Amino acid sequence: MSRSRILQGIGVSHGVALGPALVVNPTFKDLREVPLFAADLDREEEKLKEALARTEDRLLELRKRTEQRAGSEEAKIFDAQIMMIQDEEFLATVRNLINENHITAERAFEFVSLELRELWSQSDNAALRQKTTDLSAITDRVLGHLIGKTSSAEFTGQPAESSIVIVKELTPGLTVEFDRGIVAAFVSEEGTRTSHAAILARSLEIPCVMGLRSALADIKSGDQLIVDGSDGVVVVNPSAAKIKKARSRQDLRRSLERELELGVHEPACTVDGVLMSLRGNLDLPEELDSLVRHGAEGVGLMRTEFLVLGRSELPSEEEQYRYYKRVAQRFPSHPLIIRSYDLGGDKYPAPFRAPPDPNPFLGWRAIRVCLDQPDMFKTQIRALLRARLHGDVQMMLPLVTGLGELERSQEFVREAADALQKDGVEAGSDMPVGVMVETPAAVMLSGELAMQSDFLSVGTNDLTQYTLAVDRGNARLADRFLSLHPSIVRMLKRVLDAAEEASIPVSVCGELASDPLGGVLLLGLGYRVLSVVPSSLPLVRWLIRQIDEKAARLAAERAISASTADQVTAVLSEVLAEHVDADLLSTGWLPTRPLQTTLKGLKKPRLGAQTTR
Repeated sequence: MSRSRILQGIGVSHGVALGPALVVNPTFKDLREVPLFAADLDREEEKLKEALARTEDRLLELRKRTEQRAGSEEAKIFDAQIMMIQDEEFLATVRNLINENHITAERAFEFVSLELRELWSQSDNAALRQKTTDLSAITDRVLGHLIGKTSSAEFTGQPAESSIVIVKELTPGLTVEFDRGIVAAFVSEEGTRTSHAAILARSLEIPCVMGLRSALADIKSGDQLIVDGSDGVVVVNPSAAKIKKARSRQDLRRSLERELELGVHEPACTVDGVLMSLRGNLDLPEELDSLVRHGAEGVGLMRTEFLVLGRSELPSEEEQYRYYKRVAQRFPSHPLIIRSYDLGGDKYPAPFRAPPDPNPFLGWRAIRVCLDQPDMFKTQIRALLRARLHGDVQMMLPLVTGLGELERSQEFVREAADALQKDGVEAGSDMPVGVMVETPAAVMLSGELAMQSDFLSVGTNDLTQYTLAVDRGNARLADRFLSLHPSIVRMLKRVLDAAEEASIPVSVCGELASDPLGGVLLLGLGYRVLSVVPSSLPLVRWLIRQIDEKAARLAAERAISASTADQVTAVLSEVLAEHVDADLLSTGWLPTRPLQTTLKGLKKPRLGAQTTR
């Protein structure tokens, strides 16, 4: 056996998997380089037509499979690929190349695809750059049909049970290509946590590591692997001891998952009696049942972009109202905080014909788009006001940088309420409007914003990105995206103080709230409302029930004075180590590396031990 090696990527879908590697790296050395005669051209066009039809049929099959396994919203990922192979301008260019240059259909399709990929990959528009993944996926499929290789297995051989698939770029199609019982995990050279394939892997609960740039060079089919989708670690040809430890992790993880599920309806109360409120982040309609099942006390962040993305026209007021009403009725006694459209950046709806932004994430997006498109914004506000008849619906504004944006939005709410009353439509007469604090400007103005708004909620994902000038979607910068950076800790404290001074509610809805160390920090700082992704609700609830608030408060005071992210991590790790079973560090739920040295010599309560309150 080859020597054991440890490779580091980005964990995008948690879990631990063991199994043989299956390298899926389609190559097309068989593309014909023969000159064609005029009599051959019709046959080549017919071949192209047949390959496109087979590709479309396969994409429709994958769409249906995804809908059955992950939900209708996730299945829409394939719509973009289907539209590409139906694009007449693209196909006309391929046919012209065949006829004018007398080359084969596969060569013509490959040439046009590569040219388009090069153009898109150099675009300043992030959404266009993201489309290169879809383009690569359909290129592989069409070329495969043209040369008679119609499935991934024909490039790689039939996968064994519990194989770990290694690819250059994981696509949504490949994510659902194999049965769940065959694929134990995915490893991809490219991609980030926010890519379509990563989202799909999480929905399917398949461990996945992305951004491992040397994967194809360092891993060969048949190599034995351990994949940790939480820490982003891949162990190649592990020792017997490492394999035994990984299997132990899997068993312990299953035990912990069962225990977490048993406690989903227990109060999130610390050892010393401090009660926290846990809400859920809602991205897609399919996650609603999961939020309810995991005991969410309302919705702290409901994203609404899915209502407009991938559509040929904007949703009507009635369509939006029905959806908001549906969610509100599931949480009749808890808040439902709905974020207004966070469009722009990498999320433009089809009806918009906006020119590309040189720097999309610093350009025309979020609240700026809403205020510049008042008809669209007011339609959403009208739907929200109508939904207030069915629950505590509140509106949150993304990417606010000044008071003017908040004041104009509040004026829109008043105008929409007056218009609904004049139209004789039953609706709420007013609606709480809050600010999602996710820019340094909003932090610096948090005192003024708190006095004017109804609530504040910190979005730590973008706040970290904008504060540290680190693109959170860039795999090369993953180790620099530090949510526990001292500047972020101090900003969190500043926002909390501003909200308390103004006597308004304040919460955290970013990924930091789902992180165990982040949870200790936020509890210690004084936050009492956290909003996390559905799958993290049981863990966060369980952790809070193990922690002493006083210890967390002392740790947060030290964290505020820290000079580096490592110092913040060390301080919070000490508290977590004092309250959490050391064995849980090996499950993949908790961050192993910062805590391993801290835990040496400490005795911990057993898994399943319950604190008496």
